[in-house]
Amino acid sequence: MKILYFSWIKDKVGTSEEIIELEKDINTVEKLISFLKNKEDKYQTIFKGNNDIRYSVNMKNAKLQDAIDNEDEVAFFPPMTGG
Repeated sequence: MKILYFSWIKDKVGTSEEIIELEKDINTVEKLISFLKNKEDKYQTIFKGNNDIRYSVNMKNAKLQDAIDNEDEVAFFPPMTGG
């Protein structure tokens, strides 16, 4: 799976992207976040509460319950603002 990080999330993770291989039971965005939070402390800070983070799967807005697999691209980014 390719994971992309944007804005301040990228700064906290220390990279703009990473490639990981997930176990089959990690099959939703929510389970991916839980996996990352257990992987390293920096993810605990990023995903604390999940309130300010948006997600996309294969460049489409996603929800926590959306299905994922190792062939997908998942992106994490802060809310967009505009005017």
